[in-house]
Amino acid sequence: MAQFLFTINGFSLRSYGVIVALAIVLGAAVAYVLASEEKEYRDYLLDLLVYAVIGSIIGARLWQVFFYEWGYYAVHPIEILKIWHGGLAVQGSLVGAFLVGGLYTHFKKIDFWRLADIAAPGLILGQGIGRIACFLNGDAYGTPTNSGFGLVYPLGTPAYDVYGNQPLWPAEIWEGQWDIIVFVIILILSRWRKWTKGTLFLTYIILYSLGRFALEFLRGDVTSHFLNLSSGQWGSIGGIVVALLCLGVLRFRRKI
Repeated sequence: MAQFLFTINGFSLRSYGVIVALAIVLGAAVAYVLASEEKEYRDYLLDLLVYAVIGSIIGARLWQVFFYEWGYYAVHPIEILKIWHGGLAVQGSLVGAFLVGGLYTHFKKIDFWRLADIAAPGLILGQGIGRIACFLNGDAYGTPTNSGFGLVYPLGTPAYDVYGNQPLWPAEIWEGQWDIIVFVIILILSRWRKWTKGTLFLTYIILYSLGRFALEFLRGDVTSHFLNLSSGQWGSIGGIVVALLCLGVLRFRRKI
C-alpha cells in the first residue's frame, strides 16, 4: 500500500489518481479494440470519452459527498473540490456517465443501447482496476476479521485511522476481483450476436450490483440506513431494479 508514489520539491504524486487515470485509459482501449466490427460507433466511443469521464467524476464525487460523507463535507465544503484526496463513489460515476451518454447519443441521434453495449466491457474492467486505487489509498476497507487473516493498513491511511493495525477483510480487493469475473462473463456473452440491444450493458449493471451488495456487508467504512442496509446496497438494489425494468421494456419493444 502506498498513498504516494514519490515526492519531488514538495509535490507528491498520489497513487490514487495515477491508478484511476490508468483505469480510464485501459478501459477505453479495451472497449475500442473489442468494437472492431462497429467502426462507426468506435469513433463515437472515443468522442464520448472526454465527456463521459467528466460526467463520471462529477457524479462519483457528488454521490460520495451526499450519500456517504455529507456530515464531513457540510462542515468542510472546500474539500468537495479536492478529488485528489480520494472519495469517488463508483455508483455515482456510473450514473454520471449514463446521463452524459444519454445526452450525447440524443444530440448525435445514435442508438444509446448499442453504444452502451460496446462500452460495457471497458467500463467493468476500468472499475476492477480502479479498486487497486482504493487499496493503495487505504479506503473502501473492510471490517475487522477478528483473526490473523486480513489486510493490515499502514499509519496515515483512512483504514488505520479507524481500526489501527487490526486485520481487515479485503473488501476492495474482492470487489475488484468480482469486477474482473464480470468482465470475462460480458466478453463471453458478447460472442453471441442475437441479444437484444442493451442486454450486455444491463447484464453488467446487474452482475456488478449483485457483487457490490454482497461485499458491502464486509465494508468498514459505510453507515447502515433504512432496513440496516448501506447507501451502496440501496444503490445496488436501485441499479438492479432499473436494469431489469429496462431489459423488460427492450424485450417488449423488440417483440412488437
